[in-house]
Formats: sequence, structure tokens, C-alpha cells
Amino acid sequence: MNPVKVISVISAFVAVTSISVAVLMLNGNKAEEVPVIIMEEETVENPVETEFTDGEVVVTTDISERNYDFKVTTETTIATSLPVYPYVPANSGMNDYSKYMRKYNKDFVGWLKINNTQVNYPLMKDPGEVQPNTGYGSAYCPADEFYLHHDFDRNYLFEGTLYMDYRDVLGNDETKQSENIVIYGHNMLNDSMFGSLDHYYQIDGFYNSNQFIELSTNYKEYGYVIFGYIITSGNAGVPFDYWNWEELDCKEDFDWYVSNIRISDMIETDIDVQYGDKLLTLSTCYQDADNSRFIIVARRLREGEKLYDMSTIQRIPPPEPVTEETNPEENQEIVYEEYYEE
Repeated sequence: MNPVKVISVISAFVAVTSISVAVLMLNGNKAEEVPVIIMEEETVENPVETEFTDGEVVVTTDISERNYDFKVTTETTIATSLPVYPYVPANSGMNDYSKYMRKYNKDFVGWLKINNTQVNYPLMKDPGEVQPNTGYGSAYCPADEFYLHHDFDRNYLFEGTLYMDYRDVLGNDETKQSENIVIYGHNMLNDSMFGSLDHYYQIDGFYNSNQFIELSTNYKEYGYVIFGYIITSGNAGVPFDYWNWEELDCKEDFDWYVSNIRISDMIETDIDVQYGDKLLTLSTCYQDADNSRFIIVARRLREGEKLYDMSTIQRIPPPEPVTEETNPEENQEIVYEEYYEE
């Protein structure tokens, strides 16, 4: 199967700008065109009065203010097997692109991108345990497995779609978001889905120029900086069952999770990670023989930190130098013992 391809067309004009973004998904010979969003930019002329010393008033025009209006075109035909859902926003702030996408699949939660990899895909939320004939096909499917082998249209596709754990919360209210968003994807041989994540441990120096992750949610765009990646077990009952740790509400749980990454980290970083940071965990297969996983863990950028600018990232302060101090009393005791033995 061919991986998902994204084609973006941007047209800009002076004074009034129209931006059309078309997304084309290719699955074999089947092409499905999904939403075209129009953003209209209107220049607003604001009169400004300037009074001179002689009493003359001159009216000038300030054209620095611009208003933006997002519209969804009705001319595009969408080839999809899914029903169109009536959109009723759960809370305010959802962008128009996500509103449109969710009409065709209400599990859509955003877009994930990592530079210099093939990770540039829509992100779904697993629907949890799926019962037959509930909009996901005629078969039962356990939690966290549906998008393992289904595409955006919920049709069978072996390579599946990137999806986050069904227990994760990634809404508009950041105070209610999960402390750790766990995202799953296949390690495909053609590097699609999460197949190209192996560049981090296979290519020397790859991390040094690719430390950031972009996550555009239905409400806001976030940047993350990678602070570690490890190979670990995916078997049930292991001590570090990372997939069960979405809610790191207390400092003890948060520190335990981060320490498990630091202890087995395949690369040493001095990126500061503290309780209260939001984490992102990307999970893919490493070897089928032992059911091992390769996971990358990143933290959300803090205020003042900039995407793709490592000089702005807060680091762990270097340890203070340790000096050995001699206890005079201990030396006197040793001298006394030696004298007594003589």
C-alpha cells in the first residue's frame, strides 16, 4: 500500500487573500479528496486623525488591521464511505478544518509531523471497545486496536492510521488534558506510519538535527522537544507498562515515568523535564520475536521556548563540583590508635 500523501496548494493575493488547502489521500488506486478550506483575508482601513500645530487636521488611513474569515467550500466532492455527522461542538475553539474533518470521521483529533521522517499524518483517537454494527463494521474489536488496521474511512488497511490511546484526553481545556498522550503506529518496512522513527537509533547524529515534534490538535498547535527514546517490552505485566500511564497526576507517578526513560535512554540529553510538563509518547514495534517496542518520549514546549530552536530549550543545570573534606577528629583518632599499638 502507498502511504498517505499530502498535497497542499496555497494561493495568495494582495489586499484580499484566498488560501485553499486540499488534502489528497491515496490508497492504492483509490483517491479520496478531503476538505478544501478557504481563508479570506480582508484589509480594514481605519481613519486616523492627525492634528498639526496650526490647527489643521489631516485624516490618514491605517491599513495595518486585517480580519480573517475561514470558510469551507461546497464545491469539492468528497469520496468517502462514511456518513456525514451533524457537527455539534462539545466546547468552543475548534478550528474549521477539524470541524470539517470530523463530519467524516468524528475520531479525528489532529495532525502529527516530524521533520525528515515520513511522519506527516492525521491523528485519530481510538474509539475504545467496538461492538458490531456500531459504525465501525460488523465485527467486534478490542480497545486500542481498531485503527491498527483501518484507514481514515474506517476501511481495512493493513498499515492502519496513527491513533492515540482511547483513554487519552486532548481537548480544548489544557487543565483536563492527559499528562501523557500515547500515540501508536506501525513500524512499516517502507517507512510509512512510524517506520521512519528508526532513523533515531540507526542514523548517527539524526537526533541532533531532529529534536522536535509538531502536534496540531483540533484546537491548538503544540510543539514538543524529544528528551529520550528507549527499547522496552510490550508484554502485559512488565514493570514499565508505559501504555497504561496517561494520567500522571501526582509527582511520584510523573517522576517514575520519566526515570524509566532516563535509565534506559539510548541518547543522553540535558533537556529539563519537571512535574507539570505535558508529555508525548510515540510507540511502535521493534521486534516481533520478543514483542519489544521502540518509544520516543517528548515534552511540550514551555513558555519562551521556540519550535526548532534548541537555544531556547531549558536544560538541566550542571551538578555542583564535589570536594572531599578531611575530618580533623578522624585523623587524630587514627594517630592515637597507631601510637597505642606501638
